[in-house]
Amino acid sequence: MSAIDEGIVREYFEQNGFLVRQVRKYQVQARKKTGDEEIDLLVYNPVWQRAVRKPDFFLFSNELPFIHRAVVSVKPWHTNVFSPSILKSSPEIFRFLEQNVLKEATRFFPAASAESEGDDLTKILVLPSLPTAEPFRSQSVELLKQRGVDAIISFRAMLLDLLEKIEINQSYTKSDTLQVMRILKNYDLLKDAQLDMFPDRAVAAKKTPRS
Repeated sequence: MSAIDEGIVREYFEQNGFLVRQVRKYQVQARKKTGDEEIDLLVYNPVWQRAVRKPDFFLFSNELPFIHRAVVSVKPWHTNVFSPSILKSSPEIFRFLEQNVLKEATRFFPAASAESEGDDLTKILVLPSLPTAEPFRSQSVELLKQRGVDAIISFRAMLLDLLEKIEINQSYTKSDTLQVMRILKNYDLLKDAQLDMFPDRAVAAKKTPRS
């Protein structure tokens, strides 16, 4: 996994008020990963208040306030759809859900948080996409839930959220990820999320000459 993939996820959670920790800075290739090496990112919500419900399975920014602390696994297989066949043939997707990994994840959170209820550790999987057609979409969701995934979030959802927040007149010199997105947005190489929802406006925007 490249640094840019984790960078997108980090920026998304940080822009939504989370504290983010990356447990390791190196890549494991020649041996089996240890528990902490299966953790991509840990996120912690410092302003979380005990809620009446847990976040929905499909995560968007409006669901993030319901998350207290979470272990995040990032699977940037950008050309893949996480179909039932992919999920069944790729056990590495679920290794972050093993008990030794979750126990190790809990150790990294503040002591006060670690003493809270054990079920408030949300297991989040970041993926490119799920099938759009039924019954494959529902089957993928069921498989993920059965294996212990609490919530999923797509790269598209994160990128759209970040794109909406980025101001082209701001220089994001402390974040390569945001700075690149800002430059692309400034030169109209990234579509505004709102234009995607209104095709007629998108066409009109393309026809309008820029000074």
